Amino acid sequence: MDGSPRRRRLIVAAAPAVVYLAIRLVGLLVLAWLSAANDEALLDNLTAWDGQWYLEIAEHGYGGVNPSMVDGFGNRYPETPLAFFPGYPFLIVAFSLIPGVSATGGAITASLACGVAAAYGLARLGRRIGGSEGVGLLLVVLFAAAPMSVVLSMAYSEALFCALAIWALIGVVERNWLLAGLCCAASGLVRPTAAALIGVVGLAALVAVVQRKDTWRPWLAVLLAPSGMLLYIGWVGIQTGSLTGYFALQQRGWSSHFDGGFATGKFVLESLTTEKSVFETFTTWIVLAALVLMVLCLRQRMPWPLLLFAAAVLVLDLGSDGLMYSKVRLMLPAFPLLIPVVIGLARRRTTTAATTAVLLVFFGSWFGAYSLTAWQYAI
Repeated sequence: MDGSPRRRRLIVAAAPAVVYLAIRLVGLLVLAWLSAANDEALLDNLTAWDGQWYLEIAEHGYGGVNPSMVDGFGNRYPETPLAFFPGYPFLIVAFSLIPGVSATGGAITASLACGVAAAYGLARLGRRIGGSEGVGLLLVVLFAAAPMSVVLSMAYSEALFCALAIWALIGVVERNWLLAGLCCAASGLVRPTAAALIGVVGLAALVAVVQRKDTWRPWLAVLLAPSGMLLYIGWVGIQTGSLTGYFALQQRGWSSHFDGGFATGKFVLESLTTEKSVFETFTTWIVLAALVLMVLCLRQRMPWPLLLFAAAVLVLDLGSDGLMYSKVRLMLPAFPLLIPVVIGLARRRTTTAATTAVLLVFFGSWFGAYSLTAWQYAI
C-alpha cells in the first residue's frame, strides 16, 4: 500500500518525457523507413538544410563557415551566416563538450533535451487550463505529433525556441516575471520569431505594472525580454554597417520579408486551383486548418497571453514572403492552437481520444519524413 502512491507520483512525473520521447521515436522510425526507400542516409536527413549551417557555426564560428554553403538563391556573401542566430549553436557546443559526443551528436541530443523541457512545460500549462493530468499529456502528444515536428529531432533550433517560449509563457501566466524575462531574453538569441514572444511578455508585464500587481517584479520582464534580440540584431548591424543589416540579408538571401500575407495567399490559391504536389497541397490545408484553429481559440477561455502569442506567430509566419514550404515548420511554436483540439478530445471517450491521437501521430510522422526525403526543396 505504501509504495502505490509513490509509484503513481513517479509515473505522473515521468509521463511527459516518456510520451514525448515515444512519439519522437515513432517519427524517427518513419523517417528511417522513408530515408531507406529513397536511398538516403538517416543522419544526413537529421542534419539537412539549416542543420548544416548550425553545425558549421558551432564548429567553426561565423567566420569559419564552409565557403561552399550558400543562401536560398545559391549565393554567398561574407554576412550570409549571420542570418542564423547564435543561441542554438552555443547549445550544440555545450553538449559536444561531453566526452565522446560529436557536434552532430550534441545537436541532436540538445534538440531532444529541449523537446523534453518543452513537454514538461506543455503538461503544466495543459493541467492548468484543462484541470487534469490527462489534458496536459494530450497537449504533449499533439505537439510532439504536429506536422513538421520532425524538426524537433533534427539539428534545428525549433525545439530550443519552443521550450523557451513555453516556459516564458508559464512565467507570464504564473506571474513569475524573472522566469518570463530570462526565457524571453534567451529566445531572442535563437530565432527571429522571438519578436512575437517579446511583444506578448512585454505587454503582459506592462499590464501588471498598470494594475499595480507584483510591485517592481514585472519591470524585470519589461527590461529583460527584448535584450537578447536587440543584442544580436545590434551586433549584426555593426558587422554589416547598417542598423537593418539582419533584415536586409534575410531578404536578399531568402526573400524573407513581411508583405502582409500576399505571397502566402497567392500560394494557397494556386495550390487549391492548379496542379500541385502532394506536399504543397497538404501544406495549404494545414495552413487553412491553423486559421480555423485560431478562430476556435478565440472561443476558448485560455489566458490571453497564450492566445496573443499564437496569433502573433501566425501573423509573422503567414504574413511574410519567403519559402512557402517552410510555413508549417514556422507555425510549430504556435502551440496554443492545439488547445481547442485537446479540450475537445479530453471530453470524448478514451478510445476515441486514443484513436485520434494515434492517427495524428502517424500523419505528423509521415508528413515530416516525406518533406525531408521525397520532397526536393527546403523545409
